[in-house]
Amino acid sequence: MSSSTRTTLTATEEDRALKAKHAAMWASGNYPAVVDEVVHPLGAILVESVDVRPGQRVLDVAAGTGTSAIPSARRGADVVATDLTPELLAVGRAAADAEGIELTWQTADAEALPFGDAEFDVVLSSIGVMFAPHHQLAADELVRVCRPGGTIGVLSWTPGGFIGQLFATMKLYAPAPPPGASPAPLWGSVEHVRDLFGDRVEEFVVRQQSLPVHRFASGAQLRDFFKANYGPTIAVYRFLGEDAEKVAALDADMAALGDRFIDAGAMAWEYLIVTAVRRRSTS
Repeated sequence: MSSSTRTTLTATEEDRALKAKHAAMWASGNYPAVVDEVVHPLGAILVESVDVRPGQRVLDVAAGTGTSAIPSARRGADVVATDLTPELLAVGRAAADAEGIELTWQTADAEALPFGDAEFDVVLSSIGVMFAPHHQLAADELVRVCRPGGTIGVLSWTPGGFIGQLFATMKLYAPAPPPGASPAPLWGSVEHVRDLFGDRVEEFVVRQQSLPVHRFASGAQLRDFFKANYGPTIAVYRFLGEDAEKVAALDADMAALGDRFIDAGAMAWEYLIVTAVRRRSTS
């Protein structure tokens, strides 16, 4: 059976409050619907990119409902799936149990992983770790828990793609980010990720691709789907509260954004895959 273990708390009350807010945001709405209806294929694409193999010890960071963790386990790997939001892990756990797949589900912070140094052969994250607010801390943890010669794989939305532009649109209406937080889509910038990992990795390989999306016929339909299901969008609308003028303006901007990316009912959501090997030697 799949199992869950302890929750790791981060160092300060301020940071714990921020992470609790993030966890609640992703638990709001219905992110599993976003996964099932749109983004589910990305997890298996990342697993294929890092070529998970039987017997490897694999960590899926910010795993959500396990779209990378479960395909890794299907390949015979020993998998641990972690996420800040236990409600998402519960969805993944139920899916894995229904399929008879064994892996561990653990609530944990991507910026303070509850594992020792060099514990894993493969460390990966599909549209997950990019949302940790402190990018360097998260990158440091990905490297730390990967063994020398092990593989790190991260799939992230690009700044110029649809989701990157969605966040740029919502930013105009959202509260100021906390001090030290970085925009999530920066993980979709090659130079940013290269700087985060630095000389601690080798065999740094990038691929920019697009996810075909046929779920939305219009920008208005897309907007309404995100307003109902996607935690970050829900959070922005909650922040606006009863300000009808700003709500109407965001409604119009989101619909216009959708219409800009929809062509005859088809969209292409751009993402970046980065794979790298933790440097085998410092000499």
